[in-house]
Amino acid sequence: MARIHLFEFEDLEWFPTFLRNYGTDFLQFLANATKMYKPIIPILQKGIEKSGSSQIIDMASGGGGGLLWLNKELRKSNPELKIRLTDFYPNIDAFKYTKKHADNFEFIETPADARAIPETLVGLRTLFLSFHHFKPKDAQAILQNAINSNNPIAIFEAQERSFPSLLAMFFSPITVLLTTPFIRPFKLGRIFFTYLVPIVPLFVWWDGIVSALRTYSIKEMEQMVRNLDNHTDFDWEINKVKSGPGVILYLLGTKKNDL
Repeated sequence: MARIHLFEFEDLEWFPTFLRNYGTDFLQFLANATKMYKPIIPILQKGIEKSGSSQIIDMASGGGGGLLWLNKELRKSNPELKIRLTDFYPNIDAFKYTKKHADNFEFIETPADARAIPETLVGLRTLFLSFHHFKPKDAQAILQNAINSNNPIAIFEAQERSFPSLLAMFFSPITVLLTTPFIRPFKLGRIFFTYLVPIVPLFVWWDGIVSALRTYSIKEMEQMVRNLDNHTDFDWEINKVKSGPGVILYLLGTKKNDL
C-alpha cells in the first residue's frame, strides 16, 4: 500500500485550538489507560543511557499527558529523569495539567519546530504518534537536525500502513464516545462537541485513518536514514514491537560510542 499524505484536521492552522486539544487529550488518555508504551521501555532506556543526559526532549507533544504512565516506569531506573514538552501548537492547559501530576515535567510555551530544535536542548529527542505528520523532506530534516546536534532520537508510531490499522482507526469514534467522560481535566466543551455536536469523534475518525495512510514503513525509514548526511556517525535501529492487539513501529538513532 503506497503512502498517501492527505490532510489531517489537527495540522490545519485554521482548525480551532480547543478541538485540536480535545483530540490530543483523547490520544493521551488512551495511551495511559492501555499502557500502550510498555513494550518500548527498553528502547527508551537505551536511548537515555546513550544520550549521556537524564533529559528527554519530547517534540510534537500534543498535551504531553500520554507520557505520564511511561514516565513513572522510566523513573524507576532513571530517578533524575526530566521530560521537556514542546509542540508547534503547544497545548498549555494540558502541559500544566501534566506537570501538576509529575513534577519532573517542564514545557516550552512558545511554538517549537521539530525540524530545528535549539542545540541548547540536550537529551534524547522523542516523537510519539507524530512522525507521520511530516512529509518526507520535513521528516528527514528532523533526523538530520538530531545528527547535526549530536542528540539521539527515538520515534514511535502506534499504527502502520496496513488493513488491520485502518480497520482499528475506522472504529475509533466508538472509543471516543466510550472514554470521553473519563478524560481529565474535565471540560464541558469536550462533552458538548463529542455527544451533542459530534465534531470530535468525526475528526478523530478522519485523522486516525489518514494517520495510518501517512505512516512510514520500516523500509521507508531505512531509506530516509541512508539519505542523511553523516548518517554513519549514528547507530540506527528500525523495527516494530507488539503492543496489545497492535504494533508500535520505532526508530532509534544514537551516537556511535567511538565518535
